[in-house]
Amino acid sequence: MIYNIYKPPGWTSFDVVKKIRIITKEKKVGHAGTLDPFAEGVLIIGTGIDTKSLSEISNTSKSYRANLKLGESTDTFDNEGKIIAKLPIPSIDSEFIVKVLNSFIGEYRHKPPMFSAKKVNGTRLYKLARQNKTVDREIIISNISKINFNKFDGERISFSVSCSKGTYIRVLGNEIASKLGTVGYLDGLTRTSVGSYDVSESTSIKEFEKEWKSIKI
Repeated sequence: MIYNIYKPPGWTSFDVVKKIRIITKEKKVGHAGTLDPFAEGVLIIGTGIDTKSLSEISNTSKSYRANLKLGESTDTFDNEGKIIAKLPIPSIDSEFIVKVLNSFIGEYRHKPPMFSAKKVNGTRLYKLARQNKTVDREIIISNISKINFNKFDGERISFSVSCSKGTYIRVLGNEIASKLGTVGYLDGLTRTSVGSYDVSESTSIKEFEKEWKSIKI
């Protein structure tokens, strides 16, 4: 079966896989596209023979809603890292923010962050990052099809983005802040869709467990 699960913040994607395995008692369980622990939203779970469909689902486009905190940057580009730099927030308006956001539409070339599950020479980057090691990473080429400005409160920018597989929204947030003349990190990220699977149809883990037990009674 394929399930559209709402991953809560603080859980790893593997935590969700493990929980679904316990609930369903399926031996074979996987997911389509990792979500960072601090992030939340759509996580597609496959069980049994349907795990074969996960790679195809993972290759589809994805959409996110992000909150970008300006004026400080962290080593992880999110709110789980340590602050490594501070810069004043310049005087910016919504028109300038929209212009900067639109500059990222199309081919997006970026490097995966050191704090990521990407492997280099067989080692996951976050393991090297925890040893204060930085290694060269190959440029990733992805595509941003749409990016929308939601709001700005003087310190945080909310934006929505639709993109292809392999886009690191944490890196995007960092680069948006740089183009705005400051630094920044994501202090909120919600995946709102994976292909045709939408967040409005996601089921919480608690609700999934409740429904599963009611079916099995």
